[in-house]
Amino acid sequence: MVDVGVKFYSTKQFDQTNKIRNMEYKVVPFVAAIDQKKGTSDHVAQQLESLINEYASHGWNYVRLEGVSTFVGPDNGCFGFGGKSGYTTTRQMVVFSK
Repeated sequence: MVDVGVKFYSTKQFDQTNKIRNMEYKVVPFVAAIDQKKGTSDHVAQQLESLINEYASHGWNYVRLEGVSTFVGPDNGCFGFGGKSGYTTTRQMVVFSK
């Protein structure tokens, strides 16, 4: 199990008996690897299913797949040469809870 870039969050929720129950959340980046010539949506689904099952085997419950957009700032380059303008990118994150 790879935990690179994993974030933990805790919240409090009430269970059926109105007792406070702490909830933990884990957010894991998901980037599917696909062959451009042979890859299909099924290959992406299998990779996501494998990731969900891996974390489920450690007690985590799948919550959702979330797209997170962020702005990547411009790069001025060296002495102004080779500079790149900023851009917005979206990353897919898998959310789990315990």
